[in-house]
Amino acid sequence: MKIVKLTKKITISTLVLSMSLGMMLQSSLVYAEEETNMKQNESGTPSYIIGNWQAPNGATKEEAVRNYFADKQNQFQLTGDPNVDFTIQSEQLDQETGETHLRVAQTYKGIPVYGADQSITLDKEKQVTAYFGEVIPKLEDQRIPGEVVVSMEKAKAIAKENIENKIGNVKQYDGAVKATPYIYKHQDTFYHTYLVTASTTTPEVGYWHYFIDATNGDIIDSYNAAHRVTAFGTGVFGERQKFEAQAFNGLFRLFDVTRGEGVVTYDNTSGENVDVTSINKMFRDGSAVDAHANAQKTYDYYLDTFNRDSVDDHGQILISAVHVGDNWNNASWNGRQMSYGDGDGIRFHPLAGGLDVAAHEMSHGVVQHTAGLIYRNESGALNESFADIFGAMVDRDDWLIGDDIMADGSLALRSLEDPAALIESRTQEPYPDHWDQRYTGPLDGGGVHINSSINNKAAYLVSEGGEHYGVEVTGVGREATEQIYYRALSVYLTSNSDFSMMRQAAIQAAKDLYGSQSEAAAAVEQAYNAVGVY
Repeated sequence: MKIVKLTKKITISTLVLSMSLGMMLQSSLVYAEEETNMKQNESGTPSYIIGNWQAPNGATKEEAVRNYFADKQNQFQLTGDPNVDFTIQSEQLDQETGETHLRVAQTYKGIPVYGADQSITLDKEKQVTAYFGEVIPKLEDQRIPGEVVVSMEKAKAIAKENIENKIGNVKQYDGAVKATPYIYKHQDTFYHTYLVTASTTTPEVGYWHYFIDATNGDIIDSYNAAHRVTAFGTGVFGERQKFEAQAFNGLFRLFDVTRGEGVVTYDNTSGENVDVTSINKMFRDGSAVDAHANAQKTYDYYLDTFNRDSVDDHGQILISAVHVGDNWNNASWNGRQMSYGDGDGIRFHPLAGGLDVAAHEMSHGVVQHTAGLIYRNESGALNESFADIFGAMVDRDDWLIGDDIMADGSLALRSLEDPAALIESRTQEPYPDHWDQRYTGPLDGGGVHINSSINNKAAYLVSEGGEHYGVEVTGVGREATEQIYYRALSVYLTSNSDFSMMRQAAIQAAKDLYGSQSEAAAAVEQAYNAVGVY
């Protein structure tokens, strides 16, 4: 059976609809339902439900969703408290299948609950065919403080002060510092907070997340979600590249206006982004040339393969900064731009030259604008894994990540084909290739890079097949595999998804694209059996 690539364009319209759970319960009816697959998460509520739940005739999409939650109030442990609502944040119409994919957020007194988001799929007949996500049960029992005495601007100031205490004076942040209200759970206690996010390149690359208590200004939690790939780092200097540039003030600069809102590459040697220019069409800064060309290739891949217009699907400008830091052995996506160090010449070459490096970093941007996988623990490992998977798909020469940029003779940073062949430097142990070998300690944000190899191995098996721990998988090729994983990411997964949800999302995506009895669906199921994820 030949697997045919299906390229889809999803039309996105945004809307905000508060759905009072009290109203939902009053209007709740029992509808025909065929529940085929369901699994609960640690909170005891469903992490996914695959089946056919039929809404009443003539119901709107909003009414179908409202009644879905109402009819399943016991499974979701919802009591009908009017303070607990669900807000539809966006809907995606799949023009080929007629399905509508809704992104929903649980709210408390109108404030979104961090990590408690859901995706719901409706078919043409208003049947709910798939639910993924997390609902916080009995939220009204948590006694969440509600009196706000801290303004958004004050919360931003608190976060910025803390950031600069850590890394030094920030002359310029990469775009606006943002503050968003959230109910945030930390160490089994719920807080009314502002999530402040800030992106920096100098004096240190960071995508900073601060949860500021809105009732007293305390810092509840913080972390740096800059997506660093320490194994990446060297380009292929001397390789002739062809790319778009721009005539500018009698010179030429690395600014491409033909793709989305642009592709631009800056020199950050001074600690600030400045244009890379040349007196003619021949640019001689190898890192800048590779970063620019690779950003364009990655943009083209997402457009040609998924009809996706840049990382946000709205043409977001792709910014690269080279020569960041002092012989910095790293590359990063900080929520707004790619940053590349030059490497120390001992472990890494300049990091900008690797195509899989660029694709990995920009794929973090795609994750950010789709499922929004939280960069910690299992969801963070999936975030890293998707960046690896699409990095390998863009590069397409092998199943290694960072192989071109190693200066010390190492094979690569990670191998999707054989994760255990490489040592993870944080633990001095091989990367795990099975769920039973997963890392459960505190390092690496709960193993975001370490455990990514489990999902990487599953994706490799879906594509190439093979025997793994006694399980035989018949692969279906790269084209089908990339479509499956992109659909799972963009349609089904939510911010707090775990490996079990990843398995089911990939199975559902394969069935959507190629049929429930297809070789692709069987390959996905067997691949996750092989890595011990159920």
